[in-house]
Amino acid sequence: MKKALFLLLLLPAISNAQFKSIFAKAAEKINAATKSNNTLDIAAGLKEALNKGVTEQVSKLTATDGFYKNEAVKILMPEELAKLDKTLRKMGMSKLADEGILAMNRAAEDAVKEATPIFVSAIKNITITDAKSILLGKENAATVYLQSTTETPLYSKFSPVVQQSIGKVGADVIWSNIIKQYNTIPFVTKVNPDLTDYITKKALDGVFKMITVEEKNIRTDLNARTSDVLKKVFALQDKK
Repeated sequence: MKKALFLLLLLPAISNAQFKSIFAKAAEKINAATKSNNTLDIAAGLKEALNKGVTEQVSKLTATDGFYKNEAVKILMPEELAKLDKTLRKMGMSKLADEGILAMNRAAEDAVKEATPIFVSAIKNITITDAKSILLGKENAATVYLQSTTETPLYSKFSPVVQQSIGKVGADVIWSNIIKQYNTIPFVTKVNPDLTDYITKKALDGVFKMITVEEKNIRTDLNARTSDVLKKVFALQDKK
């Protein structure tokens, strides 16, 4: 009798414990699902912001003087060729040096025009693993993430386009003439820069800088949030 009574008293406790366990597991599933959906929404918003950076800002680089007259991204002589630039100007060949700089920027403008789909594809396929922390991060956090995860494959795809553009705009001929003339100057260290590598890296830097501009706009200007996804996702950032 006492044993039966003890079991009757224990039953509610067991049932309560089981109920709590079931409830806890259900809550975990709900939280996980909510977290997953939020992450997907945030990731979609970040991708749209980056894609908007290409359509709104990177497209400006493809116009004539898009690089050349934009001080933020203008390609100058490589640091290792600073002496070349100085020597040419000192010897009255400033025009030749200026032609070399213009040719590099023209090549970059043409290359970005041809390679814009590469950047769009990179953004589309990017896997944003920590979307919430990126959203609540610095004003260029999404662009930095894109750069860190795609720059190497982008370089491989972009470099051949740059090389083709160098020939298309005549930068190869101009630079061949510059190097030839410079190397004939007595007592100078001979140079032979890898023009494709240099322009590729600088052009990529320019692309990421311009995407940063649009990301900052979206983060700080409500009018730049031109879709429901952008409005919904970046409203979360406003509350931080």
